Amino acid sequence: MASRADAPQLSPSRPGPSRPSLSKPSLPKPKDGLALWMERVLEECGHAEAGLSPDTVHDLRVALRRCRSVADGIMAIDPDPEWKRMKKSGRTLFRSLGALRDVHVMQEWVQRLGVGTDPLTTVLRDWLQLRETEFKDEAARAVQSFDRKQWRSWATSLPRRLARLRKGSDIFEHLALERWTRAHELHRQALRNRSQIAFHCLRIGIKRFRYIVENFLPTHHAAWADDLKELQDLLGEVHDLDVLWATVQQLAAFGDDEAKFQWRNQIATERERRIAAYRGKMLGKDSLWQHWRKSLPVGEHIRAAALKRLRLWAAFFDPDLEHSNHVAKLAVQLFDGLSRIAAPAPTKNVTANGEKETLRTAALLHQIGQFKKEKNYEKTTYKLIQRLNPPLGWSRESWRMVAVVARFHRRILPAASHKTLRTLPPAERQTAYRLAAILRLAEAFDISHDRAIQRVEVKEQDRIIVIHAQGYSARDRSAESIAGARHLLEIVYRRPVMVKPLLVHRRRHSNLTPSQSTRRLPRRESTRRNSA
Repeated sequence: MASRADAPQLSPSRPGPSRPSLSKPSLPKPKDGLALWMERVLEECGHAEAGLSPDTVHDLRVALRRCRSVADGIMAIDPDPEWKRMKKSGRTLFRSLGALRDVHVMQEWVQRLGVGTDPLTTVLRDWLQLRETEFKDEAARAVQSFDRKQWRSWATSLPRRLARLRKGSDIFEHLALERWTRAHELHRQALRNRSQIAFHCLRIGIKRFRYIVENFLPTHHAAWADDLKELQDLLGEVHDLDVLWATVQQLAAFGDDEAKFQWRNQIATERERRIAAYRGKMLGKDSLWQHWRKSLPVGEHIRAAALKRLRLWAAFFDPDLEHSNHVAKLAVQLFDGLSRIAAPAPTKNVTANGEKETLRTAALLHQIGQFKKEKNYEKTTYKLIQRLNPPLGWSRESWRMVAVVARFHRRILPAASHKTLRTLPPAERQTAYRLAAILRLAEAFDISHDRAIQRVEVKEQDRIIVIHAQGYSARDRSAESIAGARHLLEIVYRRPVMVKPLLVHRRRHSNLTPSQSTRRLPRRESTRRNSA
């Protein structure tokens, strides 16, 4: 459980950690960030072996929480499985210390709220003392079994991996906006029903938002750190008081109704003070919610940051990201041209404008499954996209459409009987066919990964869809792939599709010499001059 010691007016006082800083003055470049906290975990494990005092338990949990919060944030961008393994390893030890930390916090509250001669206070102290002994044994075993050798290896490799990402970028601002949006929704739910569970979930939501800001947005953190910590402490103390009251009721050690009423009144009073302090900061037009939101992306910047984030995520999988970007450009050009010929009807989950973004995103991600070096990599691509949480602004249904379109960009043709399409409504299924057909042809245009076909234009002639491609040649090796890829497009649009070269006319330059101008004249004009 997080430390609440930074709210002296509302929480029980407790001396802070007296440990020296991990960095040494003699080092030219002391460790910081993730490297510092991962080393701190190993150091605090050594202290924990000597004894599990309240300060030791608190400090070890803080170090573990810092490491796991970095992993939680970076996993949305960097898919390396070592982040998940590190987070899981830290979670086992973190949870084993959690029960002991809860007991220590309740002991502080009983010391503050209880009366020495009160029978219930005595019962609570004795019961908590027994639980502390029991949980200390469990925590000591967890500390002993903690794999420090593996953790030390991660302490070297993961900070290096993290250093590849630039802190403070709009990618992390987009991630913070996602966490802000989720936390704000939890805030509305908590104030609506005021239940213990709702405020507990709100505490977790604000904590996750705080960790993104703390670890990846240093400028924002410098301005928001005090407020974020105070809010987390307030809601943490609300949770502590709820746990204390539940424990008091569980023991059923009240001597009479008056004692029960006094304890309930004290706990409720302390709880309401913290709820009121939270409301004072988080309600109204000048609330902290609004203050934070003004510094995060808005409008078109949200979409641009989301695309950058997806490109960064895809770069860890995609062996040729330039190819995927080029395919996305060609796919959008095909979509715009085909839309002028036959405008698609908007579906329930994908609007007309949203279809282009769906296609663009599917094109950017269409070959991420190649990292496994399997023949049917499009299946892996589908699974990877499906497992990723939808970016801000995407519903689960529209994000699934991205996965489906990427799934059918090559090889097998989409069919209603396929398991990935079976549950889609007919209208959305037709959208998936059409976008997959466009992506399939765009991929064929750059099948050689050489960006030879630079641009495409779509026209209609006598009910025939004619696609003019700059750089295309019927004698080129890619012509066969293009001929096969256009088949699905012909099925979807029920028209023949022809691909022809796009002729680019060069402009004359004013600084050409007379001899150069003569050579550039059309043959008929040149002959006329010579005869004259």
